[in-house]
Amino acid sequence: MNVRSARIAGLGHYVPEHRIENSVLEQDFGLPAGWIARRTGIKARRWAAPEQALTDIAVEAASSALARAQPEANDIGLVLLATSTPDHLLPPSAPLLAHRLGLTCGAIDLTGACSGFVYALLFADGFVKTTGKSVLIVAANILSRRINKADTTSAVLFADAAAAMVLAPSSRDDAGLLGSSVMSDGSLYDMIAIKAGGTRNPDISAAELEDRVIRIKDGKVVFEKAVKLMTLCSEQALGRAGIKASQIDHFIPHQANARIFDLVAENLDIDPCRTLRSIEEFGNSSAATIPLTLSLAAQDGHLADGQLLLMSAVGAGFTGGAIVFRMAMD
Repeated sequence: MNVRSARIAGLGHYVPEHRIENSVLEQDFGLPAGWIARRTGIKARRWAAPEQALTDIAVEAASSALARAQPEANDIGLVLLATSTPDHLLPPSAPLLAHRLGLTCGAIDLTGACSGFVYALLFADGFVKTTGKSVLIVAANILSRRINKADTTSAVLFADAAAAMVLAPSSRDDAGLLGSSVMSDGSLYDMIAIKAGGTRNPDISAAELEDRVIRIKDGKVVFEKAVKLMTLCSEQALGRAGIKASQIDHFIPHQANARIFDLVAENLDIDPCRTLRSIEEFGNSSAATIPLTLSLAAQDGHLADGQLLLMSAVGAGFTGGAIVFRMAMD
């Protein structure tokens, strides 16, 4: 095959069975009914069972994507695992994931926080085009074990989920990744952080609770920066693709907060009906939200050949990115 682009050959996802409705958290925190949904767009989220590890939920999503991607799934050359909650600090979890799937190809973790999937898709596209082999991208997080359940800022937002995509070679030159943009702003490095466990503060046992869980330093700053960075990355990606926002069939933003991505869509002048959403039922599972939303859309028959997708995300660090992608079925 003369490889000209990369196409989505299969999508899959897994969400834990344990569903936590807002009413439970609002009662625990003494919040008025509807408080969480009004501020975030979230009505429920899934939390993993105590015995479930990151690779357990990743295997479920990956197996589903691989099953849908036959025969391309037989030629996987690389596994990319976008996660902020690996099984261990060392070794990376991707080789174990690949092994459990019966793969011996290259495998590596990406720690891009909520923008991890966008970066993984960008890297995977280059690998497919240069090697002619398929890439399995998995984004998975168990964030329920990294939240302070006494802190409304994090406990009402974060969720557990895994989603996967098989990116395969295509001979079409009118499809695949058409434009991209990635940015960062390290001046806001500590706005969202788990401070314990790295080389600056390695002793987790001695750390205060707030250093062992996700801490959002200033929600207002995070909100404003997220809107700005997602908008800028999206504008650049659209410009590089030579695509107008009005041509986008589906806008798939990182599902951090509905008010954030609704403002981004408004800034880009994208009709709200074109935004794909999973936040209401599944909350914010960080890097997993974009592929989860895509997998749900595919399951419902909403993705079709030739459609233009705009994916955009921002995450801790700050890191941001956006991709314009044209769907191809062959």
